[in-house]
Amino acid sequence: MPPACPQCGLENTYADGDAFICPDCGLEWPSTAAEPEESAPSDSTVRDAHGQPLADGDAVILVKDLKVKGAASTLKKGTKIKGIRLVDGADGHNVDCKTDLGSLWLKSEFLKKA
Repeated sequence: MPPACPQCGLENTYADGDAFICPDCGLEWPSTAAEPEESAPSDSTVRDAHGQPLADGDAVILVKDLKVKGAASTLKKGTKIKGIRLVDGADGHNVDCKTDLGSLWLKSEFLKKA
């Protein structure tokens, strides 16, 4: 039997996949079975194009030519970048680094660990 709603206290709740829903107040909350999975850290390890885990300070090599918005130049395949920093950036840009074109955020899928 689903638990009572934690917001309004009514027992008119039902399970929907990994969540409980209260139709009276509209609250949705994770089921107790799903909480350990959601609270457990997902595989948030940043991995390179070959699946190797990356860490702050690693050196990487570009596996593809990358056009840089706002710059007339292109980062060429095979360019080595030292001292990367892992970030949680927008649109999957999760590596902060300094290149000849300045400081950039790159996607780890275009890098391989050196």
